[in-house]
Amino acid sequence: MPDERELAAEAAENQTISLLQDMVLDSDDVQQFLDGLVTVASTAFTSAQGEVFCGVTLLRPRSMVTVASSSDQAKVMDEVQYGFNDGPCLRAAREGYTVHIPDFLSESRFPEYREAIASHGIRSALGIPIRLDAGASAGLDFYSTEPDAFSETSIAVAEGFARDASKSLRLAVRIATLSDNSEHLKAAMESRTAIDLAVGAVMGQNRCSQDEAIAILRTASQGRNMKLRDLAVDLLASLGQKGTVRTHFDG
Repeated sequence: MPDERELAAEAAENQTISLLQDMVLDSDDVQQFLDGLVTVASTAFTSAQGEVFCGVTLLRPRSMVTVASSSDQAKVMDEVQYGFNDGPCLRAAREGYTVHIPDFLSESRFPEYREAIASHGIRSALGIPIRLDAGASAGLDFYSTEPDAFSETSIAVAEGFARDASKSLRLAVRIATLSDNSEHLKAAMESRTAIDLAVGAVMGQNRCSQDEAIAILRTASQGRNMKLRDLAVDLLASLGQKGTVRTHFDG
């Protein structure tokens, strides 16, 4: 039979999972979810470790690092890390293991970074990987102005928090990816529609075939140094078909 501490820990974990899932549903995008995540994390650890700053780094292919911070100071600390392209959070996100810095003043890793971060009054830090699907990685970063702020117990709690957060963050990343793909598809369909309409207009004006109309548009596009889609939109506008080209993706 589980004891009272185990039951309390399980209840707290379930509450955290529920809170994170609600955050995903209530968030308009990944950035908003991350902002909520670091606020929850900072609040949870501040009560146990004095004031603790928290940030999260999300790494995705072909996109810049997305950073959320619980405070302006946490944001500055993350930016210091990015300037050196290394640090506890980045290493945790990239390599998938927890990076604990008990005291930057006696730390032998990250020689240049540790001097820079210590100059901001940060003495200890904790970087924890948030495991995501292939193609994306994240790290949860905690900073403290006190040395030895993170005990083995607090590290275990933070790792558990990251495990809970990973489920919600994977969902948030998938939602963002689907949204990005939908926007790209919509833009592609709008571009294709504009070009098809312009081809039809050129065929009617010049009494030519579709291939000949496409060749005319391409020659004009190269001569004016314009994208074919932009030329098509300008042509349609000159013929009185103004406004946004609509496709069946529009509501």
